Amino acid sequence: MNKLKSIFAIFIVFIFSSAVSGQNSFVDYQKSFAKVADVFRRKEDTLRKQFEAKGLKWPAKYIYIRSFKYDSQLEVWVKNSTSEPFKLFKTFKICAMAGSLGPKRMSGDYQVPEGFYYINEFKPNSTYHLSLGLNYPNSSDRMLSDSLYPGGDIYIHGSCVTEGCIPITNDQIEDLYVITSYARAMGQDYIPVHIFPIQFNNPRSVSYLERFLKIYRNYKTLTDNLEAAYDYFEKYKQVPVVMVNAKGNYLVENVEPVEKKADKVKRTLPEKKIPIPESELAKVVNNQPLYPGGSKAFQNFLDETGRELAPLLDEGQRAAYLVVDYIIDKEGKPVYARVVKGGNYDINEVIEKKFESMPNWKPAIRQEQPVAFRLKQTMVIEAAPGS
Repeated sequence: MNKLKSIFAIFIVFIFSSAVSGQNSFVDYQKSFAKVADVFRRKEDTLRKQFEAKGLKWPAKYIYIRSFKYDSQLEVWVKNSTSEPFKLFKTFKICAMAGSLGPKRMSGDYQVPEGFYYINEFKPNSTYHLSLGLNYPNSSDRMLSDSLYPGGDIYIHGSCVTEGCIPITNDQIEDLYVITSYARAMGQDYIPVHIFPIQFNNPRSVSYLERFLKIYRNYKTLTDNLEAAYDYFEKYKQVPVVMVNAKGNYLVENVEPVEKKADKVKRTLPEKKIPIPESELAKVVNNQPLYPGGSKAFQNFLDETGRELAPLLDEGQRAAYLVVDYIIDKEGKPVYARVVKGGNYDINEVIEKKFESMPNWKPAIRQEQPVAFRLKQTMVIEAAPGS
């Protein structure tokens, strides 16, 4: 009987040891690389203490990573059971930036992707110290990006340089590499990494995005769906389930899908007060105001403005004809602009701002004295051929 007990005890120890070995085999494999072994040796105790200081259990079984392009931040959230909410462990500063707002759509565009991804590669021998690969292109990207050359090799990595990845410092990537290695070892095969254009609770960032969307309106469907996922996590501190529909757009769990948001109420710009009394505006002048560089330079300004605003045309509209009323004061400064005919809310808002931010003109002259003068300018905004 004693012999049977001993055999049974040995068997239990073997099973337990095998389970632990299986759980840590991924970490053991990572430690087989000298650089990673050194990172674990230097970092693990410090990370354990940092977790304890925040009331978190080390190591975390579940990791969630959020990255914000415009705000240059990367957040690391952790928890140890599926039912508990995620808690913020650290926020890292993204130390270099490539491209601009908007998704990655082709190889060589230097854009950082935007959307819903997961870590699909641990790269210990990275050129950029350590790297964590992302599954770009995902199913949405494959439908919406260049079919032949959508690009790839997107990583979170060290070294603070980038051509479309998410770079952090070497010290930070070491922390993240250790944390995610343990989560991977304990069974989290898909560590989510959600990349947002902005932090949607930051008014300054929201304002920038709104200005950006006035030029790139087709980008709004993606940003609305990303914001829906952001709001879901903010409310529940759980990662939402995200799917992709037949058009390549994201569908966020328990959130009505966003395909296109149209204004239900026609918006109009607020009335402007003319800053110069009508009595001080010259009705007749010897020389009209002159744009710097002359009439040809002014025409170039109008043409460039028209091309820039073409994406803001209403859906199905090929051209818009506008009349702009504006004033050049006696110093030559544009002080007032108003679209009095044509356009839409977004076009008119941008045009008025662009006219009022023009460089100083040579002012109008009446009886050898500079005077304020009111002008009217017609403009045509046309959609590019084939658009």
